[in-house]
Amino acid sequence: MSDTDATLQLARDLLSRADPSTAGLWPRAAALLIRQALEEAVDAYWTTRQVPLESVSTHTQLVCLRMMTSDGTLPAQLHEAWGSLSRACHHHPYELAPTAGELATWIRVVEEFGSRPERP
Repeated sequence: MSDTDATLQLARDLLSRADPSTAGLWPRAAALLIRQALEEAVDAYWTTRQVPLESVSTHTQLVCLRMMTSDGTLPAQLHEAWGSLSRACHHHPYELAPTAGELATWIRVVEEFGSRPERP
């Protein structure tokens, strides 16, 4: 099991044990874990291709990913998920925490990106 898979499993565990007494806390914790997994998967993508982008922001890496692929659907979903996760990780009292459905969708996007042998 890769680090990305292990991190996503921790997020899934939080989703399956949602507790009303921790409402607002577990969704943000899960969002942090999913974003970490997404960033790990993107780093692994560039490392595998021997493209030295480790000193570049994740946002820039995702833009490069979108530009370097012929089918931009998954890279666009990944970029959108990263932006949504980043917003969810920065708590503002006037914003609701992400829903379990949103978190599950973001997990699916990261899993799909990480599971493709050729990746987009």
